[in-house]
Amino acid sequence: MIARRKLPALKAALARQASVALIGARQVGKTTLAISLSEGVPSLYLDLESTEDRRKVDDPALFLRQYEDRLVVLDEIHRVPELFRTLRGLIDQGRRRGHRTGRFLLLGSASMDLLRQSGESLAGRIAIVDLGPLDVLEVEADAAAMNRLWVRGGFPDSYLAASDQDSYGWRKDFIRSHLEREIPLLGPRIPAETLESLWMMLAHNQGGLLNASKLASALMVSAQSITRYVDLLADLLLVRRLRPYFHNAGKRLVKSPKVYVRDSGIVHALLGIPDYNRLAGHPVVGLSWEGFVIENLLAAAPDLTMASFYRTSAGAEIDLILEIPGHGMWAIEIKRGLAPRAEKGFHIACEDLKPSRRFLVGAGTDRYFVSEGLAAIGVRELAAELAAL
Repeated sequence: MIARRKLPALKAALARQASVALIGARQVGKTTLAISLSEGVPSLYLDLESTEDRRKVDDPALFLRQYEDRLVVLDEIHRVPELFRTLRGLIDQGRRRGHRTGRFLLLGSASMDLLRQSGESLAGRIAIVDLGPLDVLEVEADAAAMNRLWVRGGFPDSYLAASDQDSYGWRKDFIRSHLEREIPLLGPRIPAETLESLWMMLAHNQGGLLNASKLASALMVSAQSITRYVDLLADLLLVRRLRPYFHNAGKRLVKSPKVYVRDSGIVHALLGIPDYNRLAGHPVVGLSWEGFVIENLLAAAPDLTMASFYRTSAGAEIDLILEIPGHGMWAIEIKRGLAPRAEKGFHIACEDLKPSRRFLVGAGTDRYFVSEGLAAIGVRELAAELAAL
């Protein structure tokens, strides 16, 4: 099993809180990580997709009270949102009997925002740990592994597939299962064909500004519907909206968010790109790399880091801004080449914002200064520097 960097954070959260939510997209490895952790402690695992296990919690207070001295893992918790109200009572009762931490590990395939809409908040009783796909710090530290991670994406079954063709088939199945099975369970009925078309359009426009009116016109739905569909894909941790950076410099700034399909392998599957050879000649290659770098850097960044981008109507632009507590603002330009060069607009934007550090992320591994204050660096090397913070 590939060791996950989130394991220490998960153990620490269980040591300080009664309940912990491990949140990530489907098939990202939540169950594998939870079972691995629970093997070392007295525990009970319940898969709430299973009819048998779901019946056990028909009267959840009666059943779960018997396991007050164990870690209870509740997989697919978003399928039984009414459990949250019961968990709050059980946690409070357990606290009075000295069972204050490590009671419940909740696994969900949607963001906590979506969970809160359908269940009672466990405010003050829960910690949240996000688990993303595999990242550059979790796979082998060589160029072949980096390329495979970019092409196939970070879902473990896709990355570890026996061949590129097997990986591509897995990702196509993943997309189909979400459209036909997962998404209909989580909200109002959305035509699968419409949502698939939107998902593909977002992949074609990877890293582009969100223009709900343009997408609505192409799909013959309302702009409000497009916003709602993008919200749902974001709640399912399949899409990222990168917000624009605002400051009072008197510049005319872009105000729409950028939208990225979060996993590069899913981008390629949506666009019919099965391997590196096809990817290298495809128009999306540069923006696919940009999204890949952004996801890996955000996976490594410290908690409470604020991410955004900067763009003015005059062409000044920074691909990624990280505002890191205690470490100031980092400005990051992303290029795919082995010897990348920063655009003029990046230098102008840095003059506007005066970031504390500036980086030019390319496809190589060498680190050197391109100009005064601007360091060229590889994505894995910058991710390691962020993780060390």
